[in-house]
Amino acid sequence: MKKLSRLIVSLCLSVGLACASNAFAQANEAPDQLIKRLSTEIIDSAKTDKEIQAGNRQRINDMVEVKVLPFINFDRMTSLAVGKNWRAATPEQQKQLVAEFRTLLVHTYSGAISQIKDQKVEFKPFRAAPEDTEVEVKSLVVQARGEPLQLSYRLEKTATGWKIFDINVLGAWLVETYKGSFAAEVSKTGVDGLIKTLVEKNKKLAALAAKKS
Repeated sequence: MKKLSRLIVSLCLSVGLACASNAFAQANEAPDQLIKRLSTEIIDSAKTDKEIQAGNRQRINDMVEVKVLPFINFDRMTSLAVGKNWRAATPEQQKQLVAEFRTLLVHTYSGAISQIKDQKVEFKPFRAAPEDTEVEVKSLVVQARGEPLQLSYRLEKTATGWKIFDINVLGAWLVETYKGSFAAEVSKTGVDGLIKTLVEKNKKLAALAAKKS
């Protein structure tokens, strides 16, 4: 019994140390290596997972939740998109805005992943100083047909590793794209109106995704 107890303890410690080591490695992962790893894992999964290839939206959403969302700073991304109106929002409104914007990005990202077929990603040379706390990682999505698509990421250094806070697709930064429409909505209906608009948009996207599944 004592030997069994020692074995169980040893196994638990081994698993714990392995998890701690993995978390430590990710926290110290360079920003360009982080983006390369995520891109490779996502594309490989999208190409080889039969459920994803078949358009199983729940399977795609699950992959996004596990592989993508932990590396995005939704608080900062949302505050930048809302702009000056962020400070005027109450803590509860800010919480709702982050939750709805997060859901919106999940729908957007999942929709993009469902379209992956034969694409591959090429990375441009990464330039950053060791002391930089904000960097940009640039890449191109190469397709069998058509011109390569620009895809870049802005990341910030946090206590738990590098986090994405903006994405550039085809020359347009995500935050700036939403900033104008968010400001216009707040000027018409206030922060609560923006939250309501996001809720309704997410419901429509969820319904559309359900039909495609």
